[in-house]
Amino acid sequence: MSKITIAIDGFSSTGKSTVAKQLAKYLGYVYVDTGAMYRAVSFYAMENGLISGEDFNIEALIYQLPKIEISFKFNKSEGFAEVYLNGINIEKRIRTLEVSGFVSKVAAISEVRQKLVEQQQEMGKNGGVVMDGRDIGTVVFPKADLKIFMTASAETRAKRRYDELINRGDQVKYVDVLKNVQERDYLDSNREDSPLVKAEDAIEINNSNMTLDEQFDKVLNLAKITLEGIE
Repeated sequence: MSKITIAIDGFSSTGKSTVAKQLAKYLGYVYVDTGAMYRAVSFYAMENGLISGEDFNIEALIYQLPKIEISFKFNKSEGFAEVYLNGINIEKRIRTLEVSGFVSKVAAISEVRQKLVEQQQEMGKNGGVVMDGRDIGTVVFPKADLKIFMTASAETRAKRRYDELINRGDQVKYVDVLKNVQERDYLDSNREDSPLVKAEDAIEINNSNMTLDEQFDKVLNLAKITLEGIE
């Protein structure tokens, strides 16, 4: 059976990762969370004093990029691959609001994007991959067999992210989460290198009023149609 490349792009907290994981598991494909890779670089910058508040030593981060090794290891108990930074599992540590506040700034650096895009293209060169992020259908895999662009209102996305953080035990305020979502939207859409845009041939899904099951059923149906079309 043929294996396709599926690119899922969209704004932050649109449920890209959730549906991508579900789809990859159902199809038996490899799932790659590119957002986690940029979060890992952001986490490295934070841990090494390269970024804090308004201070960002971009030159130092670029110089230290060769020291940053990002990998994914499948966790059977969790049912998905977790991200590792230089051999250390940082899956939970990169999902904080603090990391979210820096990731768009780090992702705007061309040298960072070049390093990670090369790794992403290598991961998916043989097909059979579901990859989500901001520029998968436009830069990483412009010839992907299926391109999906996820969107939802900023308020809906902020509420989802807020609930996720609260359920995890983080002490956050909804207004701060909403501000973070809106700031990331602006930075992601206006950066010079690979801005977040909907690919011309991508199928847009607004999931503001969708349940997780409805979202998955829609995406799965699109994948099945695509597979039928190439067999």
